[in-house]
Amino acid sequence: MMSPKPLPENRGSSHYATMRQTPLQIIHVVGNFMRIWSVYSMYRYLSQTGASVVLCMFCCLLPSCIWFLVAQKPWKGRALANTQVVPSVVNGGITALYFILWGKGLKSCGPVRAILGEYSGAVLGVLSGVLYGRGGHVWKKVGGLLAMLASFYFLSQGWAMATYSPFPFSNASSDDEAHTEQLVGMKEMLFPILAGILSALRRVIARRVSLKNQLKRRLHAITLTSATCFLFPVAMWDMIIGSHNVELPFSAWAFSSTILFGMILIFYIDSIAEERLHMVFSSPRHLLVAAGCIIVMEIVYKMDFSLLGFLVCAAILGIGIYEATSLDRSRRDSFQGPSSNGILEDQVEMSPLPT
Repeated sequence: MMSPKPLPENRGSSHYATMRQTPLQIIHVVGNFMRIWSVYSMYRYLSQTGASVVLCMFCCLLPSCIWFLVAQKPWKGRALANTQVVPSVVNGGITALYFILWGKGLKSCGPVRAILGEYSGAVLGVLSGVLYGRGGHVWKKVGGLLAMLASFYFLSQGWAMATYSPFPFSNASSDDEAHTEQLVGMKEMLFPILAGILSALRRVIARRVSLKNQLKRRLHAITLTSATCFLFPVAMWDMIIGSHNVELPFSAWAFSSTILFGMILIFYIDSIAEERLHMVFSSPRHLLVAAGCIIVMEIVYKMDFSLLGFLVCAAILGIGIYEATSLDRSRRDSFQGPSSNGILEDQVEMSPLPT
């Protein structure tokens, strides 16, 4: 008598897990699209008005900080240990510096390079490979780092812009009404690249000090409050020495979309992606979602956009991220393993992630 094969049961379990994740994947795509929409709105406001980046970031951080304090109430519940509060406060300083550099990168480099520059945090995967990896993994990570640097160099040379793209037939959106961006060099690209590394660092610190979802939200409220406090004197100083009696128009949509989608909603979206979809920020899957959203927004806003050049730069960046995070990805796979019902258990939240 032959024993029944477990293959159909495994297939059914896997299909059930996939169907269960489909709504979460839709939420992840929509959330990232709204966040990228807010980035384009803020870029248009900064480029048209010449407003102070530091002051704009502070005006967006303050309402977000108030929201998380009211929603999460970090002073209630189980008392937080100093080993959790102190790193969260320090993380707030890193977050404040990240927003300053990212805002300056957005203003000087444009939304495409500012968004793709955030994925430079994968270099922390290269660092972990150099410190903890074997020889083969180290060379793979170094190759991934070189691919990422090549992608950022091509972006700085305007490959994603129809005006400067080396590829023929790339003037799909370069009509008379298109918004032409300035060509920048690697010096200006340092702003979004450094911002991406700081963003990855603050995510790593947040994971190390929080092991549960509720605790992570409470500590995030402390981090944003600390970032607002760090940014306050810089914003006031910038307003005092930078004001020349110039009245700037206020864009309600640029600020409200950045607050709601770029700071509040995206935190919950990224938490869902990490905890349920097991998708970290600096990953090829996340880059694929962001690239699709960027293409849509570039066409809608009639930017100086080369589709072919952008796809080449994004593909090289994705390959670089894939190679740079290869060791950490294999560690996660070996740590997780298949669960009994095809869905990963809650212990995955404690797994070491590179970025």
